[in-house]
Amino acid sequence: MPNASTSPVFVSSAAATKVFRWRDAIGALQTAYGDAIPAAAAPPRTVAALENVWLRTLPAIAPGCRHFGAKLMGVALSADQPAVEYVIVLFDRQTSRIAAFVDGAQVTAYRTAATSAAAVDRMAHSGPARLAVLGSGLEAAMHARAIAAVRPLAEISVFSPTTARREQFAVTMAGELGVPARAMGTPVEATQEADIIVAAARSYGEQPILFADWLKPRALVVSIGSTVPQQRELDVSVLARASLIVCDRPDEVISDTGDMIAAARAGMDIAPKCRSLGALMAGRIPIPSEPSAVLVYKSVGSGLQDIVVADLILAGARQAGLVAPLAAEFSRKPI
Repeated sequence: MPNASTSPVFVSSAAATKVFRWRDAIGALQTAYGDAIPAAAAPPRTVAALENVWLRTLPAIAPGCRHFGAKLMGVALSADQPAVEYVIVLFDRQTSRIAAFVDGAQVTAYRTAATSAAAVDRMAHSGPARLAVLGSGLEAAMHARAIAAVRPLAEISVFSPTTARREQFAVTMAGELGVPARAMGTPVEATQEADIIVAAARSYGEQPILFADWLKPRALVVSIGSTVPQQRELDVSVLARASLIVCDRPDEVISDTGDMIAAARAGMDIAPKCRSLGALMAGRIPIPSEPSAVLVYKSVGSGLQDIVVADLILAGARQAGLVAPLAAEFSRKPI
């Protein structure tokens, strides 16, 4: 019979939701990115693909975390009802045993928004801010909650193509955050007076959803919806106007996202504007102060974010008695 003290546990998305705290996650991510992280500790994601099946792997060993591991996500598009499932496998640094399997769906949404908020906390002005959200899905809602944890919000405006969805988003955010929230009829109306704009809704047909002439001076754009070459979110005019583009993974953002590929095809040299999130957290990036400056934070996600947040969630779930022990024990091979 498996030994309960050495058997792994399962952490569900429901358990993760009960123990997750925005400020804890944002602070942990700021600390992790502020450390000098060797490239080998957070290597690029890999994607295995054959015909209509793919598997993405995001490994990381995060400084200061008890656990290390990787997130796996895969899909077979030929399935009757194709959908993506995520699992984060955590190993214990003290014992080298497999410690937990964490449902990664909710963790992915948490870590993306918490990392964006960590960047916003260092890039945005310190006073109350008007927030615009393009999109009304899970990532859009998570970003509104996360940014509200680092800045007082004067107002939230939201646009998404479906009237009922954007109106419900406004009602939900106003109720949760105690902030005036308005559903807007066009993306221009939603963004033109905003201090912080979250782009969290790739368009149908993969056309840009945000343009530079909609942005007021000193606006900060958070872009999370273009993470592979086939996806578009920001028009090249936004990238041309940006004085600074902070990337969670500059190499992948520049080479692997549709927005950056489109900018390169338009003859723009984006790389000199791009700096790493680690450099931002370490205080090595001066934030442009010219009145016309527009700032961009662009994310593709990384295993480091997954592991930092999953490590926190596992600790909280254990303390709250919300882990599910698994009737299994892995064989160990001495090395």
